[in-house]
Amino acid sequence: MNPVIDSTDTFESSDHDEPRTRLTPSDLRGLLIVAGCGSVTAFALLLSSMQSMPAWLIGQGLLALALTQWFILLHEAGHLTLFRARALNVIAGHIAGFFALIPFASWRRVHGLHHRWTGWQDLDPTTAPLVPRERSALERKAVDVAWRYWLPLFSVVYRLSNYWNVRRLAHFFREAKQRRAMVFNAALVLVGYAALFSWLGAWQSITLVGVATLISLALQDPLILSQHTHIPQNISGGERVAPLTPRAQERYTRSLKCPRWFAQWVLVNFNAHELHHRFPGVPGYRLAEMEHQPANEVDWWRWLRGAKRLRGSELVFETRDRTGFML
Repeated sequence: MNPVIDSTDTFESSDHDEPRTRLTPSDLRGLLIVAGCGSVTAFALLLSSMQSMPAWLIGQGLLALALTQWFILLHEAGHLTLFRARALNVIAGHIAGFFALIPFASWRRVHGLHHRWTGWQDLDPTTAPLVPRERSALERKAVDVAWRYWLPLFSVVYRLSNYWNVRRLAHFFREAKQRRAMVFNAALVLVGYAALFSWLGAWQSITLVGVATLISLALQDPLILSQHTHIPQNISGGERVAPLTPRAQERYTRSLKCPRWFAQWVLVNFNAHELHHRFPGVPGYRLAEMEHQPANEVDWWRWLRGAKRLRGSELVFETRDRTGFML
């Protein structure tokens, strides 16, 4: 059973106690965050274009962090919480999507389904591929090797499967207008990548962004996997079920506790995933102002060390009920 959403693409919470009037988006704060990320990106590219090896290494490191933040800003813009003005969110979303390697049109719609069906593993398109089934030895080995050696398999598959797979997207979105928007946006992004690659050339493209992109994707792997992976979820099995409320979704979500400055200025509180699912209309940069204490928050280093002790196939395909990894 594949869920189909209508043409609306908002992420409004159904809980009436969401502090919408107090913790609202700010155009100024959104502009400062985007400008900051853009400035770091430009400076990183400048350093990466230099002949000095130390400058290039610093540039690639900074660019990796900037690309990670572009992914997070794509998430914010998709919720229309980066700016107060809808138009600014859409513009920023397309820019962030270009850097994050995800078309904004498909991101908004797929992520909308994710928030609608969190807790129902087979109905949430981002978790449906992980529904328990027989896995081949080759599939398990590939996941084990990637997780052990920090190869960015998960971030790549996450993008290709959820946001670039036009055939799969067609199963979830039946309206012709939605399909055209996603296909057009994806094609436009690909044309942009091709144009840049042609202008810079293969070697210059790899030198400027190649290593940074790999590092960024590798950093995003544990960040993405920490949010819902290894937590037991419901299976609809094709039965007609109701979406869970934002409050009920918290139990199927995990948060990472990071140093406050890093969470606020780099991750834009993307690590506070329980709060985000509980209050999806609150901007990420304002989540730190909330008094709500997430129940499933765990120290980032403690979670990462524990998760890395597991085989990748155990972490991704199984749950804590089976492995005993309770973090």
